[in-house]
Amino acid sequence: MTETGPPAEDLTARARIRDAALEMFAEHGMKGATFRGIAEAAGVSVGLVQHHFGSKQELREACDAYALDTIHRLSAEKIDGIGDPGFLARAMRIDLPVRRYLARALVDGSPAAARVFDDLVDTTETYFTAPLPPGVNAPATTDVHGYAAALVAITIGMEVLHEHLSRVLGADTFTPEGALRLRRALFDVFDDRLLSPELAARARAAMREYESGGFGRTARAGDGAPTEEGP
Repeated sequence: MTETGPPAEDLTARARIRDAALEMFAEHGMKGATFRGIAEAAGVSVGLVQHHFGSKQELREACDAYALDTIHRLSAEKIDGIGDPGFLARAMRIDLPVRRYLARALVDGSPAAARVFDDLVDTTETYFTAPLPPGVNAPATTDVHGYAAALVAITIGMEVLHEHLSRVLGADTFTPEGALRLRRALFDVFDDRLLSPELAARARAAMREYESGGFGRTARAGDGAPTEEGP
């Protein structure tokens, strides 16, 4: 025994089982993954899986906790490490299996996936409401919560749509090759001004007018198009 817990080899086996379960849950979902398949992927016996995790639900909860901790840990380190190739290499190794797991969990309705999404929205909103680093523009909106939710949906949505993105890019976006290409594209999107200030102002004005009732929001039955309401 170690001074603070179980033998080191026991911890190693538990971690191998968890990592194998992340892969199996990502590939087959909660219903399709089995203790036998997880044991084979981890190179251990089914009995050892049951020793560490009494049920598949308990194993799923351990994967959820690990995924949440990994996302939070890497997010906290990202600002300082964003320009460090060493950090990027470590983040890729740790982060990609977790993101593959969360992509399936978001579709399957895992509580952990919902917590990750909510936490990322809260963290993003806090970032934009606190003093921003030099050169970073504040959102041009009073609805910072909505802004943060949309931004997180864009980035998390890429995980859910990874099969389509991998197909059109010709590389699995959960591998370093595909992930780097996608991240470069995302940075370019964030770095570009896609709308002129004039066009953005006109779009916002149109939405405000619509909300105020300046343009009718009823539609004629059957045509699916909005029409102006009468006086």
